[in-house]
Amino acid sequence: MKTPLITNDAVVLGLLLSVLALVFYTSSQKTPFWTKFYGIVPSLLLCYFIPSLFNTFGLISGEASGLYKVASRYFLPTALILLTISMDFPAIVRLGPKALIVFLAGTLGIVIGGPIALLAIAAIDPSVLQTSGGDETWRGMATIAGSWIGGSANQTAMKEVFGASDKLFSTMIAVDVIVANIWTACLLYGAARSQKVDALLKADASVIEETKNRIEAYRASIMQIPALRDTMNIMAVGFGGTAVAHLLADWIVPALDTQKEFLESIYLSSVISAFFWIVLIATTIGLLLSFWQPARRLEGVGASRIGSAFVYLLVATIGMQMDVLAIFDNPILFLGGVIWMLSHVGITLLVAWLIKAPFFFVAVGSQANVGGAASAPIVASAFHPVLAPVGVLLSVLGYALGTYGGWLCGVSMQIIFEWMK
Repeated sequence: MKTPLITNDAVVLGLLLSVLALVFYTSSQKTPFWTKFYGIVPSLLLCYFIPSLFNTFGLISGEASGLYKVASRYFLPTALILLTISMDFPAIVRLGPKALIVFLAGTLGIVIGGPIALLAIAAIDPSVLQTSGGDETWRGMATIAGSWIGGSANQTAMKEVFGASDKLFSTMIAVDVIVANIWTACLLYGAARSQKVDALLKADASVIEETKNRIEAYRASIMQIPALRDTMNIMAVGFGGTAVAHLLADWIVPALDTQKEFLESIYLSSVISAFFWIVLIATTIGLLLSFWQPARRLEGVGASRIGSAFVYLLVATIGMQMDVLAIFDNPILFLGGVIWMLSHVGITLLVAWLIKAPFFFVAVGSQANVGGAASAPIVASAFHPVLAPVGVLLSVLGYALGTYGGWLCGVSMQIIFEWMK
C-alpha cells in the first residue's frame, strides 16, 4: 500500500465534504454550461468519480483511511432508518398496482439477471470461475445486486456480508457506476419523449396527473421549518435505531457462530456476519417506525434529507476506494454488468407492456431499484418536479428490499458459482 499525500482523516473528511458541496452547488446552477454538463454527467457519478481520482493518483487512500468503516457502521444504518421511516404505504398503494408491479418486476429482473450474467461471462471466459477467497467473482457481483435493488447503502452491506475483497469491490463499483449511469441517461432521454413511449406501451398516463395532485397536498400538510428540537429528534431516532441494531447483532452473531458449519453447508454463512444483522435490523426498525405517525412526520422536518446526506458521505468514502483504471483490468466483468442490466430492462419493459403501465412507472421504478434515493427523484423530476417524492417513496421501498433481494441474489450466484466450478 502506497503512502498517500494526505493521511489525516480529518483533512480527508473535509476534502470529501468540500467535493460533495461543490458538486451540489454546481449542479444547482442554471447557467447554460452547468445545465448541459449535468445533462450529460450525472452528479452522483461525480460523487464517486472525484474521490476515486484522488485515490488513483495518490492524494488520499481509501485503504489507509478509517472513514469508510465509520460511514458504513454508523452512518449507513442510520441513513437506512431515516430513509425508511418516510415510507408511506397508503401513498404507494394509491399509485395503483401498476406502479408496484413494474417496480417489483425491475427488482425481479435484477435478482434473476445476476445469475444470468454470471452464467454468460463464465461461458465466454471460464477464468472467472478460477478466482478464490474474497476475489471470487460472485462476491463482487453480489455487491452490485445490493446497489441495483436498493442503493449505495445496500451495496456496502453486501460487500461486508459476502466478504468481497477491496480490489474486487473497486472493480465492481466501476462496473456499477458506469453501467447504471448509462441506463440513467437513457431514462432521462426517454422522459423527454414519454408520450411517444406511452403510445408504444399503449398506456394511460392519467393516473400520473392524479398522483401529482395528491403529492402536492401531502407535502403542504407536513412541511415545516425544522427547529433544533426536530433535528435532535431525527438524530435520536436514527442513531438510536442504529444502537439497537448493534446491540442485537452483538447478541445474535455469537449464538449463530456455534452453528457455523451447518450454515456454511446450506450457503447461509453470510448470516454470521454482524454487519448483516446491523443492516437487516436497522431496515426493519425503519419499516416498523413507518407505521407510527410521529416518526413518519419527521420527514416533514428533514429526516430523509439528513439520511441522504449520510448516504452521499458514504458514496464519497466508497469512491475513495475506487481505482478508475480497474475496469480495464477485467473487461469481462463490465460485459457481465451490461448483460445484467439488459436482463433488468428487458423484464421491466416486458411487464410494463403486458399491463400497459405508463413509462413514468418504468423509469422511476427502474431507477428506484438501480439508482436508489439519490437518483430516482431526479428521474421522477424529469417528468415533473412535483413528482420527485414518488421517486423517493419507491426508492425507500428499494432500500427496504435491497438488503433482502441483494442477499437472495448473492446466495443464488454463490450456488451457481460453486456448481459450475
